[in-house]
Amino acid sequence: MKKIFNKQSSLTDYIAITFGAAIMAIGIGVFLVDARVVPGGVSGLSMTLYYLTGGAVPIGLTIWVLNVPLYIWGVKELGKQFGIRTFYGFTLNSFFIDFFRGDIPFFDFIRLQDSQTILNLRQNDFLFLILTGAALLGMGLGIVFKFRGSTAGTDIVAAIMQKKYGIKPGTAIMIVDFFVISLAGLVIEFRNLGGERSAMTLTLYAFFLLFVASRLVDAIIDGFDYARAAYIISDKHEKIANAIMNNLSRGATAIKARGLYKNIDRDIIVTIVTLKEVGTLINLVKEIDPNAFITLNNVHEVLGEGFRRRI
Repeated sequence: MKKIFNKQSSLTDYIAITFGAAIMAIGIGVFLVDARVVPGGVSGLSMTLYYLTGGAVPIGLTIWVLNVPLYIWGVKELGKQFGIRTFYGFTLNSFFIDFFRGDIPFFDFIRLQDSQTILNLRQNDFLFLILTGAALLGMGLGIVFKFRGSTAGTDIVAAIMQKKYGIKPGTAIMIVDFFVISLAGLVIEFRNLGGERSAMTLTLYAFFLLFVASRLVDAIIDGFDYARAAYIISDKHEKIANAIMNNLSRGATAIKARGLYKNIDRDIIVTIVTLKEVGTLINLVKEIDPNAFITLNNVHEVLGEGFRRRI
C-alpha cells in the first residue's frame, strides 16, 4: 500500500511539474521575449544571447545547453539532491519555450507570440503584458517548487555560493539576476532593440517583473492567507470551547498555562477558523466573556478535517 501511495504521489508531482514548466514557458516565451523584458537567471541570459545573435539559436535550446553544465556542477558540489526532477524540470521548460514559440521542427505554425492578442497587448497595453508574463512566470515556478522540482540555473549557483562562501541564497540570486538584467539592458541599447522604449525603461520593467514573479513564487509555495489561528485567554474557557465546537463546528484545544500577572493556572483555547468565520468567532467569544483576550495569527496551510488542502 505504501509503495502504491508513493508511486501515485510521484506521478502527481511530475504532472504538476510538467504543468508548472508549461505555464512558466508561456510567460517567458510568449509574453516576455519579444517585449525585450528579461527575467534574470539562465532564462534571462539565454534571452540576452538571443538578442545578441539576432535570434540565431532558439531560446529554449540555449537555456537547456547552459543548464546542463550547471546541473552537473550542482550534482558534483551538492550531491544528488539535484536529481531527476531538476533535469526533468529544466528540460521541459526549455522544450515548452521553443514549442510555444514555434521553434521546434514541424511545429513552426504555433507561434503564440504572434497571436493578435499578444500583438495588441505589446502595442497598446505593455504594462499589462509584462504583468501577465510575470504572473505566469511566478505561478509556473512556484508550482514546480511546490512539488519538489527545480528549473536549475540560478538555484544551483545560489546553493553552491551558500555552501562555499556562506552567501545567503536570496542574496546570491539577487546578485546574479542584477548582473543578467543589466547585461541585457546593455545589449538592447547596443543593438538598438528597444524600439519606442529605451533600454533603461525595459531594464526597469525587468526589475519590476522580477519583484512580481518572486512574490508569486512565495505565494504559491506558502499559500495565500485563508485561515486564522486564534488564541483565546479567558476565565470562561470551558464555555468558549463548547461554543466553538457547537456553534462553529470547529475543533478547539486547551493548552495549560500560568498567568503571571494573577499567578493562576488557566487554559488557553486554540482554534483554527476560516477568514469568513473570524468575525463570528470574535462575537461569540465576546458574548461569553467581554474581557477575553484574543490574538489572531495568519495561517497559510491547514491539513486536517474541515479544511481543503492547498496544492
